[in-house]
Amino acid sequence: MTLPLDGITILDFSTLLPGPLATFMLAEAGADVIKVERPGGEDMRAFPPRLGTGSAAFAMLNAGKTSIVADLKTAEGRAKLRPLIARADVLVEQFRPGVMARIGLGYDAVRAINPRVVYCSISGYGQEGSRSQEAGHDINYQARTGLLSLSPGTTGSPSVPPALVADIAGGSFPAVINILLALRRRDLTGQGCRIDIAMTDAMFTFAWLALAEGFATGRFPGSQENMLAGGSPRYALYVTADDKFLAVGALEPKFWAAFCHGIGLPERLRDDRPDPGATRAAIIALVRRKTADAWRQILEPLDCCATILSSLEEAVADPQFRDRGLFAARAVGGDGQVMPAVAVPIAADLRRPLPERRSVPPIGTESVTAAAK
Repeated sequence: MTLPLDGITILDFSTLLPGPLATFMLAEAGADVIKVERPGGEDMRAFPPRLGTGSAAFAMLNAGKTSIVADLKTAEGRAKLRPLIARADVLVEQFRPGVMARIGLGYDAVRAINPRVVYCSISGYGQEGSRSQEAGHDINYQARTGLLSLSPGTTGSPSVPPALVADIAGGSFPAVINILLALRRRDLTGQGCRIDIAMTDAMFTFAWLALAEGFATGRFPGSQENMLAGGSPRYALYVTADDKFLAVGALEPKFWAAFCHGIGLPERLRDDRPDPGATRAAIIALVRRKTADAWRQILEPLDCCATILSSLEEAVADPQFRDRGLFAARAVGGDGQVMPAVAVPIAADLRRPLPERRSVPPIGTESVTAAAK
């Protein structure tokens, strides 16, 4: 089976989540990913929970890669990497802007060795700008870009997001997309390039509807004002009699009509434009009268975009997701214990065969000389 990235070598200096997830996805598509780690290994190797003697979190993101150790603070450590840099197709780094340049591994230095390299930097705010040196994590990036202000929470105040949107959708996914685009352009021109991924940039993509409203009207929506963030009774969470949740996304007229019929909403409230608060209050009262299972039996046959909220445990056991092979890739720890690797949205024909085991790399198991061949 020929994979799209067969023959592509990626030198991965990144740690934690954004870069390692990006290079894991590329590895699934056939790339050879060589993880460059500091002496002792990257911090995520110590993250709980455990998979045998190693980290389950590390295993999910790094299975199938190889690892080498290099002390980037020393000239000797950096010199050891020169043979790998000379043949790498892609370099991924996630340090604070300027760090790689200060240690002699910035884009200009690497390009002098290998003009065909695609050099991808992932950071919070990008390589330049007044905030480029500002520290942050996912919640900070969502807060800074206004995306978090749209989250209504349960009390009308923003809630801590359940997903690392900035890290994954602002870091990992744009990195993969741009690396693939850069490799395609290199096929045409023979030249590599520099890719500057700012995790905050994509947060504005996720606020597209609120931005459309703000740019068009001059008034930007706040919490519980945007249609897709708590501002509409058609797109909301409702509590059932047994304190579970019904997630409603009945935006289109046909879905809304079916949902209103299913719950028995009075005709006078089905047009929610005059008084959306009254419609919402009526739905809250009606949904509260029946259990989640009762609503499931009533609403699922109507196909009206109304879903009982699943726990993560229930979702993992759902035949829909298991049948699609989302958990078929296996991460194998150093002591032989096995768990699913992280699920990634790569089509079956474009990734390594499933099910297949991907070994978690011990620290520095591959020498620089061997990896450079």
